[in-house]
Amino acid sequence: MIRYIDGPEVRITQNGELFLDVEFYFTKEKLVEVEAHRLFPKSGSGKYISLMTHDGEPLAVIRDLDNLDSDSANAVKNALSEYYMIPKIKRFISMSEKYQIWIWTVETDHGIISFEIRNHIVSVKPLYDGRVLIKDADDNRYEVPDINKLDKRSRRMLEPKL
Repeated sequence: MIRYIDGPEVRITQNGELFLDVEFYFTKEKLVEVEAHRLFPKSGSGKYISLMTHDGEPLAVIRDLDNLDSDSANAVKNALSEYYMIPKIKRFISMSEKYQIWIWTVETDHGIISFEIRNHIVSVKPLYDGRVLIKDADDNRYEVPDINKLDKRSRRMLEPKL
């Protein structure tokens, strides 16, 4: 049975970086080590947050983070920001190709990362606002916040793949 959380009937605390513990005040029920996922990841950053088991079984839905007490809302926001973290690419260091798989090394706001791209036509998406979204072979996502702010060398490496 999925429970809907509308506000102050719960206390939510972080259990590590990704997991949450949820305590229902009235029933004294506890959910331990649940994961928070946005039901509408692109449009609903603070509304309709699903709380699930490790196996993806939905247990509860938070209708609106703004209705929670501030500590609970912050715990959920922290877990979501960790789960949905998308490294921002600052510059491209190298690109090489082997057996039709591109190996890219980039500098991000989380350090230097190397990843593989199997098909740049599908995996590299320019957006109208100058951003570029990149999905690697392992389904990890990266973002170039503004292609125009990249250094010339990085732009020369990326532009043929757009």
